[in-house]
Amino acid sequence: MSLILAFQLVGEVISRLLDLPLPGPVIAMVLLVAACLWRPSLAARIRPVTEVLLANLSLFFIPAGVGVIAHIPTLREYGLGLAAAIVGSTILAIAAGALAFSLVARWTGATDPSAMKDGGHD
Repeated sequence: MSLILAFQLVGEVISRLLDLPLPGPVIAMVLLVAACLWRPSLAARIRPVTEVLLANLSLFFIPAGVGVIAHIPTLREYGLGLAAAIVGSTILAIAAGALAFSLVARWTGATDPSAMKDGGHD
């Protein structure tokens, strides 16, 4: 856990020192992934903690739920617009992810005929 938190701290420090438009956690995650690729033993070392964190991920949404309840008046006023923005951005994110996946699969030539809807038959 301390390794993960150390990467979090480094990400925050880099973000603030360099006044980057990226949040510290994003920088930390990129650094952690790079470190795990560079030293696979690091990935093995943090795997038990990450598995526990992922298994209990729903607990991290409790503070968000409390925040929503604390801002009920704002939600009454802007709720419809917020809902439209969330739904729209979710659809755009899914579409962008699918497009990126398709482009990478095309560039790398990685196609799995069994994964295609028609079984790879034209």
